[in-house]
Formats: sequence, structure tokens, C-alpha cells
Amino acid sequence: MTDEKRRPRPAAQYGPTATAVSENVKRLRERRNLTIYSLSGMLEKVGRPITPSAIAKIERQQRQVTVDDLAALAVVLGVSPSALLLPLDDSPKNTIEVTGAAGSVPADVAWDWADGQRPLKILGSDIGAAWLEYQLYGRPSLRRGRGHRMEGANIRDEVTRYVNDALQDLREQGFEPELGEDGLITWRQHQGGDS
Repeated sequence: MTDEKRRPRPAAQYGPTATAVSENVKRLRERRNLTIYSLSGMLEKVGRPITPSAIAKIERQQRQVTVDDLAALAVVLGVSPSALLLPLDDSPKNTIEVTGAAGSVPADVAWDWADGQRPLKILGSDIGAAWLEYQLYGRPSLRRGRGHRMEGANIRDEVTRYVNDALQDLREQGFEPELGEDGLITWRQHQGGDS
């Protein structure tokens, strides 16, 4: 191939989630007093070799992390994949950016989503339907509802019951859901009142 026909490879674009991954890999490696060489050795032992120079590039956002890299890094660093994907902040007062979320979301909502507890955003106005679909399509059967297997026609009833129970628990604690224009649900606690 001649130089005329070669096109330069486009620079990788790193979003906020890639930034969080690079920062978290470095933070966790340093907290565990690991060098890039020892982390590389640990990754090789679990069957996902990443060279020390590649780890340094990951930490500087000069190398993208594949899904398999992310899983192996989480295993050897002793954390869940979500601990690499998000900044270490779950305060409901703070917002963070998540790639694909089209803007910032409350940090606690992002963590609940990453931990499989809730949808990141609710599209449409039917909160119950959104939770139901999240449980049906985004969670394995033993993880839906209260941890028991739901089969056949009872799935919708069980998930609806679970969602209603969870919503009732929040309401009993003095919280009410508010659906924002961006599709995010926020829970506001009543001030004063008879709690």
C-alpha cells in the first residue's frame, strides 16, 4: 500500500467512563501498592496479559480498555466492574457523567444503575412500566424481585409487586418520586410533615 492510500488512524475518543476507568485503575493499583509490573504479572496469571507499558497507557488514557480487559482488571484488583466504571462518589448531591447518558446524572443514581439496582433513566412517564421492563430485560430471573425465581405468566405480577413494594417503602420513609424532563427519577423527602 502506498503512502497516498494510507489514511491516518483516527484518534481514539475517550468519554467520561473511559476517564473514570483510567483514574480508577491507577487509584486501585496505587492503593494496593502494586507497580505496573506486578499488576501486569497478575493479569498474565489470570490469562489476560497486559504489558506494563499498556497499563501505563491505560492510566494515561492512551490505550482503550476492552470489556475483557475491564473484567480481568476488576478481578485482579478485587473489585466489581462498576468500581472501575464510575468515579468514587455516590453522593446524591453530586452529579457525574456516564457515557451515553447525554449529560450528568446524580452520582447515587449512576451507582445504583451500575450495581443493577435501577434503570439509569426512565423514558416516558410510566415509572412502573420502566421498572418492570428493567427487571424483565436487564436482570436474570434469580435477581429479579426478592431473589426468588419467577416463571411464566407470574413474572409481570411478581415484578409489579416488587416495584410497588419498593415504591411503598420509599413513600413510608417520606419520599415521593418526581420524574424530570430528562427522564431521571429523583426522590424528594418531604420537609416537616408528620414523620
